[in-house]
Amino acid sequence: MSETTLTLSSKNYSSWSMRGWLLCRMAGLEFREQPVDIDEGARRELLLLSPSVLVPRLSHNGVSVWDTLAIAEYLAEIKPKAGLLPKDPVARAHCRAVSGEMHSGFHNLRSALPMNIKARHERFKVFAGARPDIERIKAIWTECLATYGGPWLFGDKPTVADAMYAPVCSRFLTYAVDLEAPLAAYRDRVMDWPLVKEWIEGAKTEADEIIELEVEF
Repeated sequence: MSETTLTLSSKNYSSWSMRGWLLCRMAGLEFREQPVDIDEGARRELLLLSPSVLVPRLSHNGVSVWDTLAIAEYLAEIKPKAGLLPKDPVARAHCRAVSGEMHSGFHNLRSALPMNIKARHERFKVFAGARPDIERIKAIWTECLATYGGPWLFGDKPTVADAMYAPVCSRFLTYAVDLEAPLAAYRDRVMDWPLVKEWIEGAKTEADEIIELEVEF
């Protein structure tokens, strides 16, 4: 059986790497991290591994999966007891929908509030174009917490949706985005999540100037 690896970019700057890593850890998958610097040489190297040159990329039992939602679905299939998706079919569909929205949308938020775990900007002026994205994310969190009772988006344990929105929690903290008390409590819960804290510790050890590979569309 071949070794299971997860190809990652920067822990400080790459939100997609963070999501893929969280999902693998949530699933209880044993894997070796394979970090890459996204320079031209690494792009050529990755091209041999992943046709779209995208990170993260999971290699497991001869299977190569490089899209974050595809990784989530693959893990949910091979590790059903991990509970990455809610058991209830209605909640499961809702979880997939808000996760997909994170995966394919919020372009202005990504541009205006780039991932930078180590940074703190207490008086950051948010670009007007990003504000609708922020309001939409707040609405998603509010609806999920109210519908499923919290403390996570879909009830009493983290799911794919929490992994997908974890980097947003980091962004909101980095740029001091104002949140109502229940949403701030959710943000803080995610940031105190042991898996997220482990990821943050890894980010703190990186050099400050690392090229980010943020695009995954």
